[in-house]
Amino acid sequence: MTTILGIDAAWTATQPSGVALVSSMGGDWRLIFAGRSYHQLLAHAEEGLIPTSRPSGSVAEPAALLAAAGKIARAPVDLVAVDMPLSREPIEARRVSDNLVSAAYGARHCSTHTPSAIRPGKISDDLRSGFECCGYGLLTREVSAPGLLEVYPHPALVELMRAEKRLPYKQAKTRNYWPMETLISRRSKLFETWSAIVASLDLEIKGASEILRLPPFEAPSWQLKAFEDMLDAVICAWAGICVFEGTAVPFGDDTSAIWIPQSALLASRRGRR
Repeated sequence: MTTILGIDAAWTATQPSGVALVSSMGGDWRLIFAGRSYHQLLAHAEEGLIPTSRPSGSVAEPAALLAAAGKIARAPVDLVAVDMPLSREPIEARRVSDNLVSAAYGARHCSTHTPSAIRPGKISDDLRSGFECCGYGLLTREVSAPGLLEVYPHPALVELMRAEKRLPYKQAKTRNYWPMETLISRRSKLFETWSAIVASLDLEIKGASEILRLPPFEAPSWQLKAFEDMLDAVICAWAGICVFEGTAVPFGDDTSAIWIPQSALLASRRGRR
């Protein structure tokens, strides 16, 4: 069995981080858990329940996350795929990996955010070193398990869905996406985008549509953001699958690399199945 943990890591300790867990027997991938915070993963491992209350922020405790994920999957985690700047050296400004991704995907509106010593700063350093202490070193060139990966959902989605540009799926930006639409119309368009993403993920990971159920249409903004974080975590896990299967490539150097699936490699692999 192969198990991959996806984390949509918040850059601050005050915001929650989405988590997702996928496993495979012979290449048959299934989504076995998706949650809106680290606390939900830990609670599910201990109690078998997923809290429905508003998720709270916290920093990652890699050893505890790996233990909880292993308990849920009934197998150790092989790869951890994280949406957060990670590096073997202190991050103080844009990295080679940031520049390479922006050069490749900037025209498709998927440039990276600029990291700094403050954001994500210590949170990134502690996450990387914590996983490293558990035996999960940062992978920048070659793939080996156990290992830690940096991934980026925006270009991953572009490749998954063969989209011309970044998908409009961030709930806080609906006014920017559709400035002339009403609030109800903007939410309808957001839900349509979410539905399309979930449908695409369901073709790659069994059970995705069952677990990634859209929130009620009238849900408050925090519930929309919580679903978005969970969705991003599943995208991270899918990117990890692509790394494991050889359909993603690293953009970076020996210090840091962002792994992004490639549609041509995905098509070739699907053709061989």
